[in-house]
Amino acid sequence: MATARELSAALAGGAARDILAGIYGSKPLSIGRQLTRYSLLVDGFSAAFPDAEDLHLFSAPGRTEVGGNHTDHNAGRVLAAAIDLDIAAVAAQTAGRTIIIESEGYPRHAVSLDELAAKDAEKYTAAAITRGVCARMRELGWRVGGFRARMTSAVPKGSGLSSSAAYEVLIVAILNAFYNEGRMPDIEAARIAQYAENSYFGKPCGLMDQTACAVGGLVAIDFEDPARPIVKKVDVPLAGSGFSVVIVDTGGSHAELNDEYAAIANEMRAVAQALGGRLLREFSRERVLENVALLREKAGDRAVLRALHFFDENQRVAEQVAALEGGRFDEFLRLVVESGRSSWMWCQNCYPRGAVQEQGIPLALAVSQSILGGRGAWRVHGGGFAGTIQAFVPDALLEGFLRAIRGIFGEASCHELAIRPVGTRRLDIG
Repeated sequence: MATARELSAALAGGAARDILAGIYGSKPLSIGRQLTRYSLLVDGFSAAFPDAEDLHLFSAPGRTEVGGNHTDHNAGRVLAAAIDLDIAAVAAQTAGRTIIIESEGYPRHAVSLDELAAKDAEKYTAAAITRGVCARMRELGWRVGGFRARMTSAVPKGSGLSSSAAYEVLIVAILNAFYNEGRMPDIEAARIAQYAENSYFGKPCGLMDQTACAVGGLVAIDFEDPARPIVKKVDVPLAGSGFSVVIVDTGGSHAELNDEYAAIANEMRAVAQALGGRLLREFSRERVLENVALLREKAGDRAVLRALHFFDENQRVAEQVAALEGGRFDEFLRLVVESGRSSWMWCQNCYPRGAVQEQGIPLALAVSQSILGGRGAWRVHGGGFAGTIQAFVPDALLEGFLRAIRGIFGEASCHELAIRPVGTRRLDIG
């Protein structure tokens, strides 16, 4: 048991520094910032819930997609990584049947465990996710109960770095620690989180984001059997590659894009259904090409192009993993650029329909290509349509790249990332 005072004292000790270094890296400046961040979080929790006695720290990372753009929802392969930007939480178990959560910058919300049916009025809110996680855990036989938590997020909202998935798996982790002795496997946690986002929050996402946030590190995930995805850690230290991973936020809101995201998955499935199946992974690129005339009639031209993107991108993930594990980093970068071009040309998720005058993602891709001149890589990142691209920037070009991009998209547009080796977890501090 740790009181707020005891937890604050533990954060000042050497053991806390070692634990945080294993999550955020060992640079003294980074560790110092995290110690201050967690100390302020404990203080905020204590002020909000002064009677709480047994406090615990949790952390859930955001994620960056490295390969497999829009493949997971059709049982494809993806390559993703947990990142050093996360949601941190202080939480305490309660004897009641209510979950109360405070998040910096958001209104407090409470969810009663006696009212776990989905509510239309709650869609697209954190309360919907909390309620959906509890409902699904109970449905699957996991225990749920009351707790109070205060959270702070370093994952920029709308950045394509999966702040929603991080929040979802964080709620699962707290309930797993408090009421299930930490027994839940990471993949089960990810599936529960995905259910909450699909069925309660209202966003039709695949399983990649939640899996990467739950597992941590650089992971290759094969969803050929969606109920039993194969997760493989790719133990290649990108930090020593001589390149920095930069996410560029080009602006634009994801709030009105759910129909655009859903259309990609639905059109890919329409091609599969026209071929007599359910998901594209059941077929091959050759089968699609043999039936283009039929598929144009039944699903439309864009659906056929998106299907071709799926097959090429699915194979590309396997080639990316092989290139990394074989030490062929130049080949890996070439495949990253191919991924971006396929998303732009065939998947067509670089700007929404009817918004041809606002093309932040294509502009960022074009500018990145011009600045890097073939010495790095650039691609669409995440769902697309608005928001972010990903660039692998040679360290020698990093300063000029950041200066040029910030001059176009603003000072806050660039996020330099490090891959985090561990996923969502309770921190054994105090």
